Amino acid sequence: MDKHWNDLAKKSLLGKTIASVRYMTKTEAKNMGWESRPLAIFFNDGSYIFPSMDDEGNDGGVLFGKTSDGKDMTFPVL
Repeated sequence: MDKHWNDLAKKSLLGKTIASVRYMTKTEAKNMGWESRPLAIFFNDGSYIFPSMDDEGNDGGVLFGKTSDGKDMTFPVL
């Protein structure tokens, strides 16, 4: 199962260039049936991703990460 999802993630995301980043608009979140507005990442080929609280898409989710110098990064939902 891990191999399947790792391979799909690589095929879908690896090598893409981020073209823009912004929080979902209120209209976009409403169209998803969500109260929360997560950060959305748009790629140069027109594809995009955004975090969800679960794999059923029940609401927007938070992005956590680390900077290259090891500091915590958090992008909350709005």
